[in-house]
Amino acid sequence: MRVSVFGLGYVGCVSAACLAREGHAVIGVDVNRDKVEQVRAATSPIMEPGLDKLMTEVVQSGRLQATCDSSAAVRDSEVSLICVGTPSNSNGSLDLRYVEKVSREIGEALVTRQSYHVVLVRSTVLPGTAAKRIVPALEQSSGKRAGTDFGVCVNPEFLREGTAIEDYYHPSYIVIGELDQRSGEVARQLWSTLNAPLVRTTMETAEMVKYASNAFHALKVVFANEIGNLSKANGIDGREVMDILCRDRQLNVSPAYLKPGFAFGGSCLPKDLRALLHRAKRQDVDCPLLNAVLPSNQRQIQRAVELVVGTGRSAVGILGLSFKAGTDDLRESPIVSLIEMLVGKGYEVRVFDEEVELTGLVGSNKAFVERELPHIASLMRPSIAEVITQAEIVVVAKHSRAFRRVPGLLRKEQVLIDLVGIARDKSATGGGYEGICW
Repeated sequence: MRVSVFGLGYVGCVSAACLAREGHAVIGVDVNRDKVEQVRAATSPIMEPGLDKLMTEVVQSGRLQATCDSSAAVRDSEVSLICVGTPSNSNGSLDLRYVEKVSREIGEALVTRQSYHVVLVRSTVLPGTAAKRIVPALEQSSGKRAGTDFGVCVNPEFLREGTAIEDYYHPSYIVIGELDQRSGEVARQLWSTLNAPLVRTTMETAEMVKYASNAFHALKVVFANEIGNLSKANGIDGREVMDILCRDRQLNVSPAYLKPGFAFGGSCLPKDLRALLHRAKRQDVDCPLLNAVLPSNQRQIQRAVELVVGTGRSAVGILGLSFKAGTDDLRESPIVSLIEMLVGKGYEVRVFDEEVELTGLVGSNKAFVERELPHIASLMRPSIAEVITQAEIVVVAKHSRAFRRVPGLLRKEQVLIDLVGIARDKSATGGGYEGICW
């Protein structure tokens, strides 16, 4: 394919050189003439292992050229990659001047183009930026319509400095956030030589995936450091602790627990986290990340309460009581906390959980219920049907197999509040639907 790459910084240079190596005809574009001249001289403007050699190969072969003329670059290409920087403003917001400037330049060049052209946004931008800032800039400057006259996709990169070329050729996946199917198909063809799973989604989702990825990487660094600091205070090698932790690929380094939904609870996580934080406090080890976990978890319960309050209705049916499916353990169940808050606010609450038999509770499980929600027996109902019949709002709070048919049982006037993803398709419900994270 014929490709123009706008921005010869880190992402742009690596993308341009690797695309050229794959056989595409690539034109690098930058306002900085020094960068353009460096590329023309087969020299990389950035420091990255292996890039100088690769740049020499693709420039000498004629597959990579460079220019300051954005109009000519768009005229001579089928696809344009936006790879310009999105630096921070003083308040933390993104400076989108360069992205919008390039978008307008591409749009102006599209005025005289008759053939279909696709713009891929590789720059890191927040959700909604492509739809609300980039597409309007392209349409206004071109006088054409996105999705009809030209295509747009958000195509985030996941390149690490120091291993960027290796990352380019061996990505975990390729994410294409497409404005429409035609745009996405062109993007798919561009990356077809890479052996990686392809994910096609919305532009907003693709934008968010990039930020979620970077936030998670930052979170992991801070988590490892806090565990390391606390380990050292206890005479333990934090590196060994984290090395052993990472060997668990079933729970620790895996998709386990990384599913948006309701709060955590049970007899282990809250108790053990409190104990760890108490030890850290006694040893004067500051753990701001770990200290924020329980308040954040509590905030998710409050968010569920706000969803109920937002309906403006008063009769609530709660499906689920124990902290997770397959158990009758009520200890520190976030659902118990949710019920307690709603009852305290004067809501008429009814509850069903086929796995919880109050008369069968013993020991600390029984003691917890008697202490936290002594009147729970009066709220329990013997069947799903009875809870649904008497409810204006139905809250599915546990991922039980028995609750999967609930969305289809609701009347049109009822509202389903989904805390666990029991019905991701809103059309499957009889009436209103609200997911806690979706």
